Amino acid sequence: MDNQYENTQAQTGTFNITHFIIRLIVGAVVLAITAALTPGFTISGIWPLIFGAIVLAILDYLVLRVLGVNATPFGRGLTGFILAAVIIYVTQFFVAGFNVTVWGAIIGALVYGLVDLIIPGRAM
Repeated sequence: MDNQYENTQAQTGTFNITHFIIRLIVGAVVLAITAALTPGFTISGIWPLIFGAIVLAILDYLVLRVLGVNATPFGRGLTGFILAAVIIYVTQFFVAGFNVTVWGAIIGALVYGLVDLIIPGRAM
């Protein structure tokens, strides 16, 4: 019964702090793995990692609301992949200690998408 309630909340867009914290933690883990595996993509500490995950989540949310496109590498094909790379690249301008090259953002979007497939964050 509780699982149905949480699914209903997630589908209707109701804000749930527990869900948000879980998504933030999973997002930070996925981001850390992505930075570790991607050349040209560095995060210089735990705080830039956390702030980077927050900024990525906010930018992803804004793109979804404004453009109506899921900005994940596997969310909408090439469009989602390009948006994910742009979001990763733009995040460096908001977070000190978050550095990525253009190629790092492109490769990072691919790695982020693959890691995100393995570690579920949206389905929770």
